[in-house]
Amino acid sequence: MARNRADACAEGRPGPWWRRRRRGEERRPGPPGPYALLPWLLMGMGSFSNLFQGEAANPWLGGLGLLAFNSLYISVVFRSFDRRKRESPVSYWLLAAMAAITLALAIGYGGSWLLFFPLLSLACGSVLRNRQLAVCMLTLAAVATFVAVWRGNGGSDPWTIGYGTFISGAVTAALLTLAETVMELRATRQELARTAVEKERLRFSRDLHDLLGHTLSVIVVKSEAARRLAPRDMDAALTQVADIESVGRQALTEIREAVTGYREGSLATELDRARSALTAAGIEPVLRRSGPPLAPQTEALLGWVVREAVTNVVRHSRATTCSFVVEGTAERVRLTVTDDGRGPDPDAPATPGIGGTGLTGLTERLAAAGGSLRASPGPERGFVVTAQLPVDEAGPADAAGTPDTATSHTLGR
Repeated sequence: MARNRADACAEGRPGPWWRRRRRGEERRPGPPGPYALLPWLLMGMGSFSNLFQGEAANPWLGGLGLLAFNSLYISVVFRSFDRRKRESPVSYWLLAAMAAITLALAIGYGGSWLLFFPLLSLACGSVLRNRQLAVCMLTLAAVATFVAVWRGNGGSDPWTIGYGTFISGAVTAALLTLAETVMELRATRQELARTAVEKERLRFSRDLHDLLGHTLSVIVVKSEAARRLAPRDMDAALTQVADIESVGRQALTEIREAVTGYREGSLATELDRARSALTAAGIEPVLRRSGPPLAPQTEALLGWVVREAVTNVVRHSRATTCSFVVEGTAERVRLTVTDDGRGPDPDAPATPGIGGTGLTGLTERLAAAGGSLRASPGPERGFVVTAQLPVDEAGPADAAGTPDTATSHTLGR
């Protein structure tokens, strides 16, 4: 048994004790079931007593009526807790049959047999809703009162019969409607929780892919640069090794931030890292930037674009130059990353959509912010990635710290 418990824990499945505890935590009062409406059949004990004591005329006829009413009542009550069955025409026909039997028994026997009106109203309250319910309750109450007055031999006041008929159906309908609403709210809350978990998993997956893909590419490029430089320039090689150490430490910090969901990148930071990675790979980085300062959220999204684009350039492009063009207006900002590499492999099979996992994740990030991403071969050679985003208002600190720019310069120069 201890082995089974250990196996269950190793597989992430709770053992019997945990399962029992979880069941206890998830057990909550739910809506009333059909069995909660069955005890009300005891209201017919008075008519059964009449039959048993021989006080009712035509006892076999009364007995058949009593059996038919109880059978229909049970059938209607159980159907009322299944929405598809409740709204089917069969339920309405069963209610009509109950109404006919109730009228026949009440008119024929009177007295305690009038209590079938509240039972009929209760069955109607479990099936009907809204306007149908209101019309039915008022009609039943009026008919029950009229029959009680006409019979004149009831044990209760006619108005009490009419009021009881109305209130039993109305209260039943109100309770069942409230219970259905509570269940729908619970289902909605569970759906929202499931969606939130899936969204968080998707965010973490995208962050992890973009972070590790870029970082590992930079580490590989700088390691190759250090290996090439070591035989002829040990100081330059040690500089590359120090960069590798710095990139590794930064990656640890970024992964921790990604796990906690508090990572906010920066376009300026990613451009600086792009300069270092591209230079180590022998690619000349060029930047042209114009337009107003950007909001932090926009900067962070464009930073992800720079990161993924640089990763692809370093890995696949064999380019000699990579340019970053940031153009902004009062409404939109556009970032274009262009390399002069070999472009897409013509022999490679066509990839549907925007491309690989990284570009697909970027497309989803930008689409969530109202932007778009386009990746395509360059006009002559190389590859072009274009990201567009709506411009949000930058905060005062951002505006003060980043003056309006209209610059054109080369990174690292």
